[in-house]
Amino acid sequence: MNVSLQPSEGGGSISPTNLRVRIMPYLSDFKSRRVPFVHRIILIMAAGALTFGGPRCPAFPAIAHAAAQPQASAPQPEARYEVRANHDPNGTGRFYMGREIAQVMGAGGIAWLDRPEREDQEQPEVVIGAMGLQGGEVVADLGAGSGYFTFRMASKVGKTGKVLAVDIQDEMLETLRQRAAANGITNVEEVKATETDPHLPAKAVDMVLMVDVYHELAYPYEVITRVREALKPGGRVVFVEYRKEDPRVPIKEVHKMSVEQLTKEMKSAGLVRVRTVESLPSQHIVIFAKRE
Repeated sequence: MNVSLQPSEGGGSISPTNLRVRIMPYLSDFKSRRVPFVHRIILIMAAGALTFGGPRCPAFPAIAHAAAQPQASAPQPEARYEVRANHDPNGTGRFYMGREIAQVMGAGGIAWLDRPEREDQEQPEVVIGAMGLQGGEVVADLGAGSGYFTFRMASKVGKTGKVLAVDIQDEMLETLRQRAAANGITNVEEVKATETDPHLPAKAVDMVLMVDVYHELAYPYEVITRVREALKPGGRVVFVEYRKEDPRVPIKEVHKMSVEQLTKEMKSAGLVRVRTVESLPSQHIVIFAKRE
């Protein structure tokens, strides 16, 4: 069966009357079963459109009208966040689950990231030891910055492993490239992230490390959801954050995270806390896994 829906000779759309004339003969064939089932459906839909749709649309008005109706969709990202006029001057004014999101450190902070005293203050070897790297893993350093942890992990995972150095800032990524090239490091791959997506490969990462980064994420729920999707079975997410529970820690309040708040936010994204290490001078090491 061939039902032609070509425009009329004078151009423009097919009129409802002309199309009805073309279709009706085929509808009369239903009783004799000469019209295939799929074609029957098409003809019934077209006839119904012509009957109830009128001249609003060229050929199938009712179908076009139905397609134009708004569909139910998932909540928009901004619906998860609250904006407050009264907020910490070091914050963004955007709140997630009651916590204000902190301002991001720009590329001008590289000198601070590389400060000599950081070795004693943050003890990177203790952090990497808590991760339990054995060699050969694929590890993501999310918010890699100047590579302070990136290159330390690269030596741990070895030539059979890889470190994905993820950052949103081009200046940081260029610094990482230059340092990797200068030191002949070949198992570090730079990854450009967005505010909502770290662009990690699905089910391909053994461990994700975030050091003093999570509290600055503009869209924490969206990023952690992507991180969870990137984990291999048994994969882990490791956070290092300054203790909000301790007022003696000399860091601005919006740049601290409590274990309770972190656990609550991870739960909403499908992660469960499996271990907390409190051996650093001023920071927690909090480790999460997928909720099965």
